[in-house]
Amino acid sequence: MPQEHLFKVLVIGDLGVGKTSIIKRYVHQIFSQHYRATIGVDFALKVLHWDSDTVIRLQLWDIAGQERYGNMTRVYYREAVGALVVFDVTRASTFDAVLKWKDDLDSKVTLSHGKPVPAVLLANKSDQVCSQQPRLDTFCRENGFVGWFETSAKENTNIEAAARCLVEHILANEESTVLDSDPDVQVLPGFNSSVKERVRCGSCNKF
Repeated sequence: MPQEHLFKVLVIGDLGVGKTSIIKRYVHQIFSQHYRATIGVDFALKVLHWDSDTVIRLQLWDIAGQERYGNMTRVYYREAVGALVVFDVTRASTFDAVLKWKDDLDSKVTLSHGKPVPAVLLANKSDQVCSQQPRLDTFCRENGFVGWFETSAKENTNIEAAARCLVEHILANEESTVLDSDPDVQVLPGFNSSVKERVRCGSCNKF
């Protein structure tokens, strides 16, 4: 019988950056130019048959862009174990807001051992602009993101890869939490290095 996990993942960022489009592309493999603005919060479920022994159910919470300063975000964020933080590469103001979203996230939810939840930065609408790589490498390293991707919901670029990167970090945190909380678990030689190996994100720009 496969082991099943249910992970709550937040998708946050300013209004109009493409959060809903990213989720629709990832979960349903569809894209539309005409989504209405999310009011409050919306939900989607993605089932991943991770390997022969593991099924992962990702509960994706699409947090409205205008919600950042509301008290309700604390309720929305509760029990989340990871986040995708999205900005629109064609609108500089949405990148300027990224750190406000990250700070808000870190102030309202942490993992059981007190560390921030892993967050992956998505530079969305990459089909409309050239690469941001040198700037974002430094930015993410300095501000606690576990990695970043140029994404396009329209062209289905890096959506799956970004989600996989985040899930690998979530799984690594789950394993380390089990080890920290269960004194009967024996740590085998090389275990930590194998965890690090599993959180390498393929095409992820990881730090």
